[in-house]
Amino acid sequence: MSTPDPNIPETSDPLAETLHMLRLTGTLYCRGELTAPWAIAIPRIEGVMIFVTVTSGSCWLTLEGHAPRLLNQGSLALIPHSTPHVISSAEGMEGAPLFEQPVEKVSERYEIMRYGGGGVLTRTMYGVVRFDDVAAEHLLKFLPEIIMIDAWDDQAGGWLQSTLRFIANEAASLKPGGETVITRLSDVVVIQAIRTWLESGSASDTGWIAALRDPQIGRSLALMHRNPGIDWSVEQLAMRAGMSRSAFAARFSELVGQAPLKYLTEWRMRIARGKLIDTTQGLAAISQDLGYQSEAAFCRAFKRVFGHSPGAVRRSGSPHEPAGINVPEDASAA
Repeated sequence: MSTPDPNIPETSDPLAETLHMLRLTGTLYCRGELTAPWAIAIPRIEGVMIFVTVTSGSCWLTLEGHAPRLLNQGSLALIPHSTPHVISSAEGMEGAPLFEQPVEKVSERYEIMRYGGGGVLTRTMYGVVRFDDVAAEHLLKFLPEIIMIDAWDDQAGGWLQSTLRFIANEAASLKPGGETVITRLSDVVVIQAIRTWLESGSASDTGWIAALRDPQIGRSLALMHRNPGIDWSVEQLAMRAGMSRSAFAARFSELVGQAPLKYLTEWRMRIARGKLIDTTQGLAAISQDLGYQSEAAFCRAFKRVFGHSPGAVRRSGSPHEPAGINVPEDASAA
């Protein structure tokens, strides 16, 4: 393994740096043209996040276990854990099953749903997306069931207002290449919505997010995230954090819930799992990139973390987590 370089620069904002690592994979985007009365029931879709934004008109969102919420034009609702919900033209309506509704396929990732009784028109943009990043596995645990943002409220910031207006304009005309513009902008909106929620102070003061915000522990986490192949020791991380070894180890375990080197090993193995699923990079190269002197040592560490070998992941895409999203072929979003 390579040894720590004392010249590796520190970061002033470990949380922001970690958010920049997030990579979002768009699975499906749908423009809804919905005329009252209408109601659509969206089931849980494992492994994805869902968002809905109203580009024209208004609708009701009823999340399982929550009171109904009115979404006006410019509102954004992000549902990080894909909690089942109903969107409707009026409060309290029973939704028609999502996957039974006809859609117009514009492209592999973009479609249009026209549905309803012919009354007042509401336009929505609906997205089914997933994060393809090791940082997201930690982040998602701490996100609430729903994040609400009113884009027309100055408190949300001009970025969301202008971005959603751009999406609305593109969705209304759908010029050549418009679906590409919409999907890319939607990716930005999801990440920015999470950032806005974090900056609002709503996140817990314990756990991984709190650890990233901690001036000393956050610094050590950022070093491990940026340089997972380095042969970090607890002493070296403590020194970079400006703490004694014992105080650092205790504080790290208190906030993160794991000892520093166990966290580092699991971070490396999740990176490795992503490479095994998404690339053709060989085991020897992956193990070397992550600081292991031998492929055998890497394989042993991988099996300790996941309970199966790297080869099993490469052959199947992942024995316990699907490489893709299990959305039916005719899956559509309102």
